Amino acid sequence: MSPTNATADRTGRCTFLGAGPGDPGLLTLRAVEVLATADILVADPLTAAAVHSHCPESVQLHNPVALDAENSTPLDIGGGDAASLTKLIADAVAGGKHVVRTVDGDPGLDGRAAEEMLACARAGLPFEVIPGVAQSVGVPAYAGVPLRGSNGADVRFVDGSALLAGSLVDLGAPETTLVVRTTLGQLPATASALVTHGRKPDAPLCATLSGTTTRQRTFTSTLSTIAADLKAARVLPAPVSAPVDPNTSVIAVVGEQVAHRSSHSWFETKPLFGWNVLVPRTKEQAHGLSEQLRSYGAVPQEVPTIAVEPPRTPQQMERAIKGLVTGRYEWIAFTSVNAVRAVREKFEEYGLDARAFAGIKVAAVGETTAQALVDFGVKPDLVPSGEQSAAGLLEDWPPYDPVFDPIDRVLLPRADIATETLVAGLVELGWEVDDVTAYRTVRASPPPAETREAIKGGGFDAVLFTSSSTVRNLVGIAGKPHNVTIIACIGPATAKTAEEHGLRVDVMAPAPSASALAQALAEFGAGRRDAATLAGEPVYRPSERRPGSRRKAR
Repeated sequence: MSPTNATADRTGRCTFLGAGPGDPGLLTLRAVEVLATADILVADPLTAAAVHSHCPESVQLHNPVALDAENSTPLDIGGGDAASLTKLIADAVAGGKHVVRTVDGDPGLDGRAAEEMLACARAGLPFEVIPGVAQSVGVPAYAGVPLRGSNGADVRFVDGSALLAGSLVDLGAPETTLVVRTTLGQLPATASALVTHGRKPDAPLCATLSGTTTRQRTFTSTLSTIAADLKAARVLPAPVSAPVDPNTSVIAVVGEQVAHRSSHSWFETKPLFGWNVLVPRTKEQAHGLSEQLRSYGAVPQEVPTIAVEPPRTPQQMERAIKGLVTGRYEWIAFTSVNAVRAVREKFEEYGLDARAFAGIKVAAVGETTAQALVDFGVKPDLVPSGEQSAAGLLEDWPPYDPVFDPIDRVLLPRADIATETLVAGLVELGWEVDDVTAYRTVRASPPPAETREAIKGGGFDAVLFTSSSTVRNLVGIAGKPHNVTIIACIGPATAKTAEEHGLRVDVMAPAPSASALAQALAEFGAGRRDAATLAGEPVYRPSERRPGSRRKAR
């Protein structure tokens, strides 16, 4: 950071920031940059978690809705009174603090934000505005509805409440595309009001709930039939209370552009759209896998089943580190991120760094482990060119050659429960192997009660098992997954363990890698979706209860 920027960051100010319509990926680069300098964050609820994740750990978080005085400082700015926020900003600015006020969508289209900006201006408080993706633009894009076609027809944005209150009359020409912001409960009345104001009853309409999130749901209908279609879908039944909050925000598009949804829908048609997928790995191990699942539209939840602890006796590792420094080894092979972490911690304990690897060849069992080494400052000399496994590493490992290899010894820091595949293969290639216990793997603590109930009660659509130990440990700490849950296994050994625990294996990875396993699950999900579409049936997630039917074991 330059001195100029550092000075600016210490200057008290307020930033009104558009957080977008819900998808955390729609935050702008400028928004992420500004959030990193926040001292105080006042965040609209929909996007609060997304923006909070980009702030410093020390940030003070406030909800703009009036809070219970027993739980937090009241900030009554949710109903249009900007006085409390103005005081908060004034006090913070005087102390050189940076207040970031995040608004769902774009602050330029938010009436509350406009009032709060006006209050800051009147009080002489410095502020800036960072635009965001407006809900009225972002949600139709995620629903697969382009707002303007080749005919160049006009687009008009309509506030449903103003329409119902009678303060909005001119809706433009009949061919104008309308983007209506309303609520689920008001949608039928809003549709009727549009007909009253001259729109044809059979005008196409699509209404999207929870837009741009993995809970997005879009209904395609007409102005005259939307009320009946919502009841048929049991979204707003009457007189029984609705399964969906009637105050849920809805973005509706009215006009001929709605017809494009059948060919342009790209988000809700992802193979695992909305699936809750259990990933029984730690966050560090599951990061890449979870990102891949998100790209398929899934909602991954990581539940650690294994905890890593130091070896019971440290002497083995101490001798191994000494051997690295004194030139005892020609190679060191890392078979996991945990092995990298264990060696790195020992290095730091002895005041060593990556330079201690000078003159030693380094191997990594796969790309994830290789990246952990790169983060440590070590570029691996050998990573499998094919299968990312011990077998794949052996395929590329050179045999010992007394002419070219002055030392015949390999250091293999591993878990206490590791298999002997790599050791046996290296010995067969002529190498001597120091097989050292670098860490122990023990069963993790049980997840929260809510997660355990979801696992046993069918709250997850799928679970990915990447090893036999993850099967045994998950069942041990949380119970057996419900029979509606899709079970995906990384290979035959893991599948056998799952079946021994009474689980039906639905998906098998074509290759023993986490990436291949996620891809196989995505193909399975796509097959289910295609079959339902071909049969003219609604597309349900495995965990969803079918309307009017009881869930059956398969």
